[in-house]
Amino acid sequence: MSGPGLSHAFRIVLKRDLTLAYRHRSELANPLLFFVIVVSLFPLAVSPEPSLLEKVAPGVIWVAALLATMLSLHGIFRSDYDDGALEQMLLSSHPVFVLVLAKVSAHWLITGLPLILLSPLLGVLMHLPTDAMPTLVATLALGTPVLSLVGAIGTALTVGLRRGGVLLSLLVLPLYIPVLIFAANAVGAAGAGLSVAGQLYFLGALLALALTLAPIATAAALRISVR
Repeated sequence: MSGPGLSHAFRIVLKRDLTLAYRHRSELANPLLFFVIVVSLFPLAVSPEPSLLEKVAPGVIWVAALLATMLSLHGIFRSDYDDGALEQMLLSSHPVFVLVLAKVSAHWLITGLPLILLSPLLGVLMHLPTDAMPTLVATLALGTPVLSLVGAIGTALTVGLRRGGVLLSLLVLPLYIPVLIFAANAVGAAGAGLSVAGQLYFLGALLALALTLAPIATAAALRISVR
């Protein structure tokens, strides 16, 4: 398959998923509302003391972003599985991993990008230092695509199960731990005035690895689930 053919197929799938998401706009708000509500509850449950909120802010924001991403993972392949479009995708002459990458890209644009745009406001709510804001945005920009890519593997494995939400969580959450640790540590270090280059390089390496391997693994998992 030629390069132009692959890029055209990628754009078609991406545009289709974005159009379908736009037609169901009410569902798009669920992960964002969840993200905002979870972060907003912490000052009420723990303490409104700025010094305490500043310490827990990196972990709180990142855990909320992780859970909000998981909340929307089931939608990557579910509708296509239900209406038979997923089988047609697997029978396509185009490499399945390219189509998978397009669907994951659409998921990130719908879920991950809005989380990134909202994060500075929630950082202010949690009294995150101003110096840490760019690092928070950078870690989310590097980390949320990894969450979508890795989550797609678990979603592909459980797409045929009617109640696969719990199993999906058990499969995906352990794989999210490295992203959570390094991202939250980077934001905390930035707030303390320390260098965060090492953590950002690690997140970048995880993103490169996920971009390389996750679409292939997801395509294989889809073939197993649909078989």
